[in-house]
Amino acid sequence: MIGYVTLGTNDLARGAAFYDALCELLGAKRMMEEEQFIAWASDPEKASLALTAPFDGNPASVGNGSMVALAVETPEQVDAVYNKAIELGATDEGPAGQRNDWFYAGYFRDLDGNKLNVFCLTKPMPF
Repeated sequence: MIGYVTLGTNDLARGAAFYDALCELLGAKRMMEEEQFIAWASDPEKASLALTAPFDGNPASVGNGSMVALAVETPEQVDAVYNKAIELGATDEGPAGQRNDWFYAGYFRDLDGNKLNVFCLTKPMPF
């Protein structure tokens, strides 16, 4: 259902370096790049993540209550992506760990303050 998610940035080059490193761990690479917009995907037929300088020329700001969730297959991948984000300068919003008996996730804010999580299901969802 979701085609892509766009996050705002006030420093596209800095943000691109951050997401290049994270997306490498997610098996994604740049699929589209323009002067003020870069998108990453693991498959051009699936949802992508994009970073953009706002087209209206105003500063980027964080959406309160907004979050992008990045799906991976294993808790080890969650740990690796979460730890890489922190290493790259992200701020912790909830360390990687088991949240309930089927959901494993780590939460962080990128260099511009956008909230993301990386997660996997450790067993089928109960509903």
